Amino acid sequence: MGLLSRRATCNTHGQDSSYFLGWQEYKKNPYNEVNNPNGIIQMGLAENQLCLDLLEPWLMKNPDALGLKRDGISIFKELALFQDYNGFPAFKRALVDFMGEIRGNKVSFDPNHVVLTAGATSANETLMFCLADQGDAFLLPTPYYPGFDRDLRWRTGVEIVPIHCTSSNGFKVTLPAIEQAYRQAQKRKLRVKGVLITNPSNPLGTTMARDELYLLINFIEDKQIHLISDEIYAGTVFTSPSFVSVMEVLKGRNLDQTQVWERVHIVYSLSKDLGLPGFRVGAIYSNDPVVVSAAIKMSSFGLVSSQTQYLLSAMLFDKKFTKEYMSENHKRLQKQQKDLVSGLEKAGIRCLDSNAGLFCWVDMRHLLKSNTFEAEMELWQKIVYHVKINISPGSSCHCIEPGWFRVCFANMLESTLKLAIQRLKSFVSSIAMKSQSHQELKSLRRKARNNWVSRLSLQSFYDREQDTTTEVSFSYRPHFMSLSNIAATLDAAA
Repeated sequence: MGLLSRRATCNTHGQDSSYFLGWQEYKKNPYNEVNNPNGIIQMGLAENQLCLDLLEPWLMKNPDALGLKRDGISIFKELALFQDYNGFPAFKRALVDFMGEIRGNKVSFDPNHVVLTAGATSANETLMFCLADQGDAFLLPTPYYPGFDRDLRWRTGVEIVPIHCTSSNGFKVTLPAIEQAYRQAQKRKLRVKGVLITNPSNPLGTTMARDELYLLINFIEDKQIHLISDEIYAGTVFTSPSFVSVMEVLKGRNLDQTQVWERVHIVYSLSKDLGLPGFRVGAIYSNDPVVVSAAIKMSSFGLVSSQTQYLLSAMLFDKKFTKEYMSENHKRLQKQQKDLVSGLEKAGIRCLDSNAGLFCWVDMRHLLKSNTFEAEMELWQKIVYHVKINISPGSSCHCIEPGWFRVCFANMLESTLKLAIQRLKSFVSSIAMKSQSHQELKSLRRKARNNWVSRLSLQSFYDREQDTTTEVSFSYRPHFMSLSNIAATLDAAA
């Protein structure tokens, strides 16, 4: 062990979180409709598989993009050779156009402010390296994506201080909660460098209202710190209210010529909106030229391949395709979410109202044996090992209320979703039956105890009175008369 670094041997990666443990159990026994119908259904993975059937036909219709050709002529050598860290200008233009499109073209983005990274994971970590030093802190509203414990902390040494949000207002961010988190960081002698939010929220599946964004901007302006807005689910908003980007709010308040303009940064990716997590395409958008410069240098550790940039440039520049794709994606997401919510409601389980994302924030507090995180983990283990469904417990998202779970719905077929709902229904019914049987048993015990007491009292009365005229006759066996004998005697007298 002494030959390895502390980072190699420490356990701060977060791999022991129930969020990752659920994945491991799924991999051991994955559900398959044909080969393993009794396996674990994966509902702990926020992956969008609902529109892959729309992407493949586009590839077939555009063989040059897939075959690394331009006008029918191979450009393999051009793409195979070294490219600089800035990325293809054409791809960056296509990407910012797409970012504007899914935000209703209410804001525009400058491709020169974009830094390409190998996914949003790399983008968030790179921003931590750019904005904070080891031992500094970022404030994050809870519940938050469990992977942030790895992405933001593991290699950077940056601390996360939670902004505790509650179900009392739908887990919305409030000024008292932010201020409490800031004070908590100060008590720990941590220098707060910024706030990081996910909008739309992972795991809530909700979009932030303008007043929440105003609050956050006012706070970072007052404290002179940064704001990172992770907007990788921006294109998954399938119903009202519509998505509002932090960049739209900044421009609406004419802050584009102020210092706060350079302290707000956006993280984006094509993993969720286009369903391409395997392509590893992420991006940082910043108005601070120093941050952009530093992030480009760091991006050398996680570049997007030339082949991927070339292919996706062609796809994103096809405006007709992207418009049709996003429209259909929204319809399918909305239907799948509606099916999950209505199915769970029939099982007596409610979800937080949501309008975006690939998951629902599900309330199972009434299924807990007690209002504790130990009870939450016990319920989660039953769902994983007995119900055979992997979901993410709220404690892995740092929720302060036991009994909430993140349940994903976009990474499976409709038939698989129906099966998962049926399994959960059966599980809840079994809990209800056990609870009813337990209540009936308690009632019977209570009645038996009351009956026993009344009969003992009756015997004591007859013993004291020794009334020879009574028609009820007890054998004189002081202190030895059993309850069964008392009952038999009373029944006979009746």
